[in-house]
Amino acid sequence: MHTKAFPYVGLLGFLWGTNLVIMRIGVGQFDPMVFVGVRLLLASLAFVLVYTFSGRRLVPTDRKLWLYATFLGIVSTAIPMTAVVSSLTYQSSGVTALLITTAPAYITIAAHFFLPDEQMSRRKLLGVFLALAGASLIVLRGESGLPDVAQGSPIGYGLVLAAMLFETAGTILIRKRMQLFSSFDVTAVRLTVAGLTVMPVAILLRGFDLSQVTGSGWFSLVYAAFIGAFSAQMLAFNITKRFGATAFSLTSYVIPVVAAITGVLWLNETITIWMVAGMVLIGGGILLINGRRSVKLMPNP
Repeated sequence: MHTKAFPYVGLLGFLWGTNLVIMRIGVGQFDPMVFVGVRLLLASLAFVLVYTFSGRRLVPTDRKLWLYATFLGIVSTAIPMTAVVSSLTYQSSGVTALLITTAPAYITIAAHFFLPDEQMSRRKLLGVFLALAGASLIVLRGESGLPDVAQGSPIGYGLVLAAMLFETAGTILIRKRMQLFSSFDVTAVRLTVAGLTVMPVAILLRGFDLSQVTGSGWFSLVYAAFIGAFSAQMLAFNITKRFGATAFSLTSYVIPVVAAITGVLWLNETITIWMVAGMVLIGGGILLINGRRSVKLMPNP
């Protein structure tokens, strides 16, 4: 892997890490489901503008792409993104980032059963064990990462776990059926479908009251839509295309560090010795799982 990839990897890790922190500001003013719905629709609008004005991209017409991307939009975008954002009401962005980083462990387990070319090896098995041990340490210690919350909520942990399981289903589909489709087109369709799925449900179940939203809340929403979703997805696409999946996988080590440090500096979140220990275990596990190539593209936080 060329060292020229490092600045891009660092930038992507910074964008996704800070995105989690800034979204915590938003969920303090928006209902989490409304926040996710509006964020996804705004990100979709950015893709529409690219298709309209770039002159180089045409709206995809392949029926299979739309079918598979619609599934991804609902199962591995709308549901997990809503779960992750909702988890931020129970725990810090640092804790959420650490738990999200374990995604390759779940993918590795599922890949062993559903992908013939991704069988479990001793190295991967040890990596899965270490990553899940790190997550278990954080959960069993009840780490919340919040200065005014002594014990983390099982609801917050459960939401992130559910998000990772739904992400796993989507990743298996991508590996089995969607290798030949354009990543840009798939991302555009899945984000659009996800937004059109979440927004009506949010309005029906939660209403659309924005009276409590201040300037910081709107900033959080715009950042999450255009920086954390659209721009980061474009950068992720370019890193994978130019430098390969192994380079892209390095973002999994940057995101929790950025989220934890930014959360401390900006939102007065906390970092404990147990969180650091969990981070070391998870990082070591993911290193063993990835090996020379990545089996998973990190979920969009």
